[in-house]
Amino acid sequence: MKLKQDLRIAIIGGGIGGASAAVALRHAGFNVNVYEQAAAIKEVGAGIGLRPPSIQYYKKWGLLEEIERVTHKSVQIEILSEQAEVLLKEQWPALTEDPNEKWARLIHRADCLDTLINAIPSEFLHLDHKCKSIVRHGDYAEIEFENGVKVEADLVVAADGIRSLARNLFFSQAEPVFHGYHAYRALVEEAETYGLASENTLRIFVNDKVNVYLLPLKYRKQVSVDITVPHHDRTGRPNVPKEDMLNQLKNFHPDLQKIAENIDYWDVRALYDIDPVHQWSNECITLLGDAAHSMLHNQGQGANMAIQDAGVLAECLLEAETVAEALQKYETLRKPVCQLFQNLSRQFHNDKEDTFFPEKEFFENAAE
Repeated sequence: MKLKQDLRIAIIGGGIGGASAAVALRHAGFNVNVYEQAAAIKEVGAGIGLRPPSIQYYKKWGLLEEIERVTHKSVQIEILSEQAEVLLKEQWPALTEDPNEKWARLIHRADCLDTLINAIPSEFLHLDHKCKSIVRHGDYAEIEFENGVKVEADLVVAADGIRSLARNLFFSQAEPVFHGYHAYRALVEEAETYGLASENTLRIFVNDKVNVYLLPLKYRKQVSVDITVPHHDRTGRPNVPKEDMLNQLKNFHPDLQKIAENIDYWDVRALYDIDPVHQWSNECITLLGDAAHSMLHNQGQGANMAIQDAGVLAECLLEAETVAEALQKYETLRKPVCQLFQNLSRQFHNDKEDTFFPEKEFFENAAE
């Protein structure tokens, strides 16, 4: 392999996955450029829970203080009925070798992304660069962007999301899978949740079809609201009336209905994921994050998997003799756990389930 400072690495996509890859690779001593199609970096959507394996990478990258400043620790999740009766109270499971790490740090996606972007020098972050084509020449690739810029790279890290061009060109032309649901997401002030939001506990109100998430963002004094309801409209960013969602809440607690009614602006997404991809990598191109294993939000693991992808990729590049060897090891290490969460994330929560964490059995067996 070339000396790491001579290796040309191009990351396509400046979301959480691409930014994590840039931070991880720069920390490992590699020269990295990030190419983002948007004219400005911004993140919308819901709050998330960063799990200990992800926080360990923030610590390794020298960002622990920064991420702790914009998160707070949560030790449990509650599942409640549509009438706000507690059905299940469960501690976050340990996902590391430390049995004391049974927690998550709650954060809004925008703050997670900002923490990463702020660690990347601006000269290595190229906005308004939408990827037009990627041509592979053996052990390097040429990327052309719609603005006419062309670059060559010894390694292309495609963190370009669920509709990844790189995945379509080199690994799988399977279309994303629609699951018949819409997610309505918004931020509200703590006082606007009528006491239904806990200070440090993710609460999910459920019936057999609808999930209402109230994820506290204590450091913001806000609550992330996510309401997931059945809907037939397949449009990625559907323009649907709020009444479609409100009608699904008719049997829910009156205060939950009021929370939803009082929110003027919702970020509405149709819920898509992808089926597991057989191959993620070739000699000089690899997929990362949603491009490799886009999953539904039900287990809260999409961002975590992207962050951990980035950490493992950097470690594999440091240890391997060639880029191709590193990519094969990265794929071998990451694919099993990502496919596990892909499959589990297709299970929508309901008022009959006995655990929020079906992955516990996998990790407990792996530790034996």
